[in-house]
Amino acid sequence: NDQAARTVSIVSRTFGHTERKYDCEGANGMAKGWYRAFVCLLTIAALSLLAMQPGRTTVPAGGAAEVGDESTGEPLPKYVALTFDDGPRADTTSVLLEGLQQRGVKATFFLIGEQIEGNEWLVRWMAENGHQIGSHTFSHQRLAGSDKNTILQEINKTEVLLSSVLGEGREYWLRPPYGLIDETGKKLVKTPMVYWSVDPEDWKVLDADKVTEHVCSHVQDGDIILLHDFYPTSVEAALRIVDRLQEEGYEFVTVEELLRLNGTKAEAGKLYRNAWEERL
Repeated sequence: NDQAARTVSIVSRTFGHTERKYDCEGANGMAKGWYRAFVCLLTIAALSLLAMQPGRTTVPAGGAAEVGDESTGEPLPKYVALTFDDGPRADTTSVLLEGLQQRGVKATFFLIGEQIEGNEWLVRWMAENGHQIGSHTFSHQRLAGSDKNTILQEINKTEVLLSSVLGEGREYWLRPPYGLIDETGKKLVKTPMVYWSVDPEDWKVLDADKVTEHVCSHVQDGDIILLHDFYPTSVEAALRIVDRLQEEGYEFVTVEELLRLNGTKAEAGKLYRNAWEERL
């Protein structure tokens, strides 16, 4: 378990520190021998606790094993969140939603308020399929450096529009345009905010092959992937990414689910870059 692992780490660091201390002080061989024996016993005890944890595989001699479920022999899932900015757009977002639905995958969409009118059916489709819906402001206004009224207006107008489509009672997490918001702006935001940890710059590259390769070669458990459903090449890449990463044992969840599954309590005004870390 985690406590045992921490114990091993602490013992290891303590052992190294005290060994150096003995060397400097010229301790005799018998004293150092007794100390090494004591450390070995502590380490064995900690590893025994780790091995006794139910439902986990043990670490074989000579190398690390991927932690898994002994009852099935399968490794534990790796969770990532696909996120999409700048939508909705009828011709591209609809293709993406269809592809995600076929694959049983949930994603998170950060919508621009001024693009919702005429695309309400896409917003409802997102909600009906369990996708998380967030705000990307009303007009993609840069919030960093903006005055209080501008920030509040950009956020509130989008939330009002979304509530008119989906009803009251939902919370719409914010992705600030360009991922930028200053300390003054953070204090005005009443929801968690979302940054990213994998960015293939799909809006610039406009190449499905390159975007797919970048994401699949950089992604790790707990990552938040940034894409844009505004571009056909990004939609094509997104579905390829899903197919490849599912084969590698990844599961796709919403950002809200990603944080919860990893024990992170999402707080208003904080900007999360992955399942555990804030972007300060």
